[in-house]
Amino acid sequence: MLKRISVHHLTVGMYLHEFCGSWMEHPFWRAQFLLKDPTDLVRIHETDISEVWIDTSRGVDVALGVASTTVEEADAQVDTDFNRLEQMPALNVQLEPIPVVRPPTVTPVRRNRLPTSMKEELHHAASICQQGKTAMVSMLHEARMGNAIDTAQVTDLVEEISNSVLRNPGALISLARLKTADDYSYMHSVAVCALMIALARQIHLDEESTRSAGMAGLLHDLGKAIIPLNVLNKPGKLTDEEFDIVRSHPVDGYNMLKQGGTVDDAVLDACLHHHEKIDGSGYPDRLPGEQISLIAKMAAICDVYDAITSNRPYKSGWDPAESLRRMAQWTGHFDTRLFHAFVKSIGIYPPGSLVRLSSGHIGVVMEQNAASLTLPKVKVFFSTRNHKRFTPEILDLTAPGCAEKIIAREDPEQWQFPDLNELWTGMSGQSV
Repeated sequence: MLKRISVHHLTVGMYLHEFCGSWMEHPFWRAQFLLKDPTDLVRIHETDISEVWIDTSRGVDVALGVASTTVEEADAQVDTDFNRLEQMPALNVQLEPIPVVRPPTVTPVRRNRLPTSMKEELHHAASICQQGKTAMVSMLHEARMGNAIDTAQVTDLVEEISNSVLRNPGALISLARLKTADDYSYMHSVAVCALMIALARQIHLDEESTRSAGMAGLLHDLGKAIIPLNVLNKPGKLTDEEFDIVRSHPVDGYNMLKQGGTVDDAVLDACLHHHEKIDGSGYPDRLPGEQISLIAKMAAICDVYDAITSNRPYKSGWDPAESLRRMAQWTGHFDTRLFHAFVKSIGIYPPGSLVRLSSGHIGVVMEQNAASLTLPKVKVFFSTRNHKRFTPEILDLTAPGCAEKIIAREDPEQWQFPDLNELWTGMSGQSV
């Protein structure tokens, strides 16, 4: 049985199934192992992780009377919270006043913002992803060379991403998740930019603040440019020294952008504080929630979501819907109201999520329905009753007479459908 417990109750002999947090928050990037070495227990206690999942069938159980949560209890609470999202009032907030430092010669482009279908916008999004990759390759190269960072060159890119999100929020966000492991460093920034813009629109930030949020997403991880690749992509445990190097990237990125002098204070703050946590256990300054800026709280959510849903050289990404469920269980990590707004911005079942319907059919989510967060459009293609695939069919779960409902999230690793991404993107072998 899986149980979620406080790290204070973790002991040698327990089987650690999963850390309750992003794998970037601890040095154990391969999380599942039998805890045999007391040194590992000390290292876990020294991290900012506050809770873990243990598997009592493979190791020692907690003592009687020790507080724990089962998977069923945790899932039930998350499902209850998510199902209430449609009834929650919209969140309206204001970004803190910021001095805008933008070269007067830069004129943001204004292209088509009229709504488009998911299929049509995916093709636009693929082009934008390639533009974004080219821009970030150039910028990260300049950073590695120690040259001053000129952010004016990516102002038009932020506008392009913003326009795509406005036309169809799910397309670019979902397509950017399909980045290859080798392209992660470049495309992660593009994906977080799109997620930040979608969240900014969800909480009704004005145009200028939305643009700053997008720029913050694009530049938040700039400091990783100077982390040695053998450390950044290491497949096993990090040493304490290597972990410290990884955790230095917010300060390094902040200093690079500060020296360049072309971004506003909100972007600088997001770069510096996107790894802070509401409970004050984050880094680099261990700020409590009330001292973390809105844009840094937004960046914390968007950064983690894209990181855990993307394939990395050392770890496969999690399913989008499953990732949201896990993030919802990380107590003390995110601002709860902002996280719920984030879920509303991308959907409880984001495009690409593998789900099981009440008929027993397996399908992949195609896009959201404005009418309901729990009833997206799903392409069904597999029957769990006879264990056979059939000709894919798109179901709109909000359509009159449709009795189908999503009853469970499914793990793509378990099913190993080789064409899962092609099924929902319509693009053969799609990756960006």
